Order: sequence, then structure tokens, then C-alpha cells
Amino acid sequence: MTKMNSKTTDIKSKQKEGMADSQIELKMCANPEYLPAARMLVRGITRIVGLEDKEDLVTLAVEEALTNVIRHSYGGACEKPIIVKFKRINYGSENRPALEILIRDFGRQVDPESIKGRDPCEFKPGGLGVHIVQTVMDEIEFSHAGDCGMQLRMVKCIV
Repeated sequence: MTKMNSKTTDIKSKQKEGMADSQIELKMCANPEYLPAARMLVRGITRIVGLEDKEDLVTLAVEEALTNVIRHSYGGACEKPIIVKFKRINYGSENRPALEILIRDFGRQVDPESIKGRDPCEFKPGGLGVHIVQTVMDEIEFSHAGDCGMQLRMVKCIV
């Protein structure tokens, strides 16, 4: 039993180190039918990098961000692409290990400063995606991505 645990720990350690040198990329159509597959990938990546205790929150934040792309950037389900990149990085002046997630769409561009979460105390359906992402992640940044579309950069510290 001890051998099995040490091998498992060694494998996880090597997986965490490997994520620092590479990234995982998901290219999906802007269709809500593909969100379950994206959720499964996010759950797996959070386990690999050591965010098991934040798995549900990080998954929720990514799903909310993807849903916002589908709804607001593309105006509903379509065949246009969304690219999601995951990479383990050293974050901040302390070089803390973190997971960086980039979500890129090719839809309409908006002023990044205009993207705000609504007050969660307002009693109305919807509109909490940005608030959820801001609450869950340690850093978020919206920016224009080339000639068209937007990019969302999210960072979640591992420790």
C-alpha cells in the first residue's frame, strides 16, 4: 500500500512539473452542448495542478465565462470558435504557483472597462457570471484580442 501511494504522489508531482513547461488548449464551438466536455477538462486540470480543493469553484468560473462568450460575444449558440488555454505559471512578485486560464473568442469587441459584474443583491435572474469569475479568481483581465474578439485572462493561485 505504501508503494502505491508513493508512486501516485510521484506521478502527480511529475504532472504538476510538466504543466509548467507546456499548456493545454481546448478549441470548441460556441455551443452550450459542449460545456459538459469543457467542465470535465477543467476538473481534470485542477487536479493535475493541485487545485483539488478549488475544483468546483474554478470549474464554475470557467463555465460562466464560456457561457458569457456564447451569450454576449456571439449572441447565442453557433459554430464560431472559442479557444481556452490552461498553463501552470509562477504568479506575482512572490512567484507563487498558479493556474492561468485564457479564454479567447472571435466575436464582437467591447470596451474592457465596461465589463462589470452586477450587484448580487439585485433580485433578478442572470447577470452574475462576471461577479462569480471576479469572486473565484485571484486575478482577471479582459482585453481586445487582435482585430476581433476578446480575451479573458484568469489566474488562480495554487497555494
